[in-house]
Amino acid sequence: MALLLIIPGGCGTAAVKMKNIKREKLQANIQLPADRQADFKEITPTKGSNDTIRVTGSNGEEMILMKAIKDDDGEMVANEVLDAAVVTARFRNVAERHGKIDLEFDVIVPESMQDREWQLTFFPDMFILEDSIRLDPVIITGALYRKSQMRGYQQYERFLSSIITDPELFLRKHDIEVFLQRNYPSLYALKSDSTFVSDEMVAGVFGVSEREVLDHYTRKLMKKIHGHRENLKGKMYARYVKSPIATTGIRLDTVIRDVNGDFRYRYVQEVMTRAKLKKIDIVLSGKIDAYGELLYHVPAGDPLTFYVSSLSAFVDGTEHYKTMVVERKAAANSACYIEFEGGKADIREDMGHNLEEMGRIKGNLRQLLTSEVFDLDSITVTSFASPEGALSLNERLCLSRSRSASDYFSRFVRGLRDSIKAERGLFISFDEKTGTETLVRTQGTESGDGISFLSSSGGENWRMLDRLVEIDEQLQPEEKEEFRRLCEDVPDVDERESILKKTSYYRHLRQDLYPQLRVVKFDFFLHRRGMIKDTVHTTVLDTIYMDAVQMLRDRDYEEALKILRPYNDYNTAIAYVALDRNTSAMNILKDLPRTGQVNYMLAILYSREGDDQKAVQCYFDACRQDPGYVHRGNLDPEISALIKKYDLNREPEDEYGDLGM
Repeated sequence: MALLLIIPGGCGTAAVKMKNIKREKLQANIQLPADRQADFKEITPTKGSNDTIRVTGSNGEEMILMKAIKDDDGEMVANEVLDAAVVTARFRNVAERHGKIDLEFDVIVPESMQDREWQLTFFPDMFILEDSIRLDPVIITGALYRKSQMRGYQQYERFLSSIITDPELFLRKHDIEVFLQRNYPSLYALKSDSTFVSDEMVAGVFGVSEREVLDHYTRKLMKKIHGHRENLKGKMYARYVKSPIATTGIRLDTVIRDVNGDFRYRYVQEVMTRAKLKKIDIVLSGKIDAYGELLYHVPAGDPLTFYVSSLSAFVDGTEHYKTMVVERKAAANSACYIEFEGGKADIREDMGHNLEEMGRIKGNLRQLLTSEVFDLDSITVTSFASPEGALSLNERLCLSRSRSASDYFSRFVRGLRDSIKAERGLFISFDEKTGTETLVRTQGTESGDGISFLSSSGGENWRMLDRLVEIDEQLQPEEKEEFRRLCEDVPDVDERESILKKTSYYRHLRQDLYPQLRVVKFDFFLHRRGMIKDTVHTTVLDTIYMDAVQMLRDRDYEEALKILRPYNDYNTAIAYVALDRNTSAMNILKDLPRTGQVNYMLAILYSREGDDQKAVQCYFDACRQDPGYVHRGNLDPEISALIKKYDLNREPEDEYGDLGM
């Protein structure tokens, strides 16, 4: 987008101007606009007139405040409008509200840089965190330059009008008529006849098609010339229209021409806030063109800096704790997919992904056995089978495979014994009566403490097969429905498997889904070391809450609110205020103890509601509790508007100096 201004004339010759510009290295300037009431969010009164309000001072006396300024004698007088004055500071504090920041600055172009034969283009570049973003340019066009632009468009339009695009204009129509009249008078008579003649009929008369006749009587050279002109449209546009006129995305705003001839453009840019954003720099550069020729690169000027103030500065970072019930006993589980040879229970590490799968279980065992928090009591190993084959055989096979897995990992634990700490040495005890292996600690454990491997059979894994069928993308909906009905109607799993074999999708089930059913599940049963009671209530740091606090500091208010909403505390209110959900914030803050932070937040909310009296009173109370809010008030538009409106932050020698303001 661009701002387009037409300069009607200029003083002096363009050549002399350009010489002076280059010698003096002239450039456009960017300045901060003056502080005005209109710069901030408009406050609509809700209760009576806000010209005069009553608040209570620190000594309990009632004070009357009004819209006021000092007159020439230093006296405070009521005033409706404050005149704006241009400031020359190179930085300003801007407030982030609703996830957005409004940047406002003036682009000032000296009269000595303007000429009716030139076009000036200025580029505001925004530097935000690690990014550099070029904003919409500001374009100032001289009157003669615009005439030149229009002349270029006119020349291009004349070129376009010289191009013949109608195919009929390339035909030698008279020659065609003479040919037909002399040789085919009956056909020529159709010229005034509406009878339809197909292309096949014409071909029957001439021995050629209509297309071939037209091609023969076409002015081919003429058609070629105009076809070439058609292809030159882009090149001719660039030749005639050296500086195109912006016709879309025109950006217009407040434009003032100063008495000295300078142009002043009020530039307003909305920026979405980002995490950790603290400042934004704006740098202006540009160029001067004359009839499509670059005359001068306008050098970049000094940056204009906007320091971003946000409500994240009010976040309460005090560590937040929660009460947690700690259970003495704990459990964990894991599963691995071990491939077995058909009908066999021996574990082979070289089959499929067995080595990788069992490596995960070994890693789990290593962590549990070396844990400083938990002691491992027992491990239940359960093996599952796929449905092919008789149920009774599969159950026995599952039990054999689970015992094989228990034996395998018992040997692993035995080998791990020498690698763990000496006080936690281990050995395997085998009970011949029960067939149970027990991992016993020789040091650092109570008498009788040990780890038992318990083997069990999970049987055919129909439950997992149901889930796999449901999410399978290859099976059709009607096939899934047929499978569900079969499982519901046929409780005998052997009969069910027999029926499945006759379906069209059984091959897919057996090849792709059945292997995933042969899983070995490990359930680890543990207890907390040194803990005697079954449950203990303890206080721990609420890490989830503290994560939300960091989100507030990073200005990710929406995500923070998702976590903080159930807490309904001060930080929750901060998130609501930042997101302009004022009613929800007010409902929380009004019930909290009136600290300086709470009073300041209430001042912002009352200001948004238009209740100046309550807003000013809360602001005064906050400043009495913490004088730092005197200066903070200038950074927040809701409070700054009140400060300007009622001249709140007066010097100590004034009558309200006892407020510390």
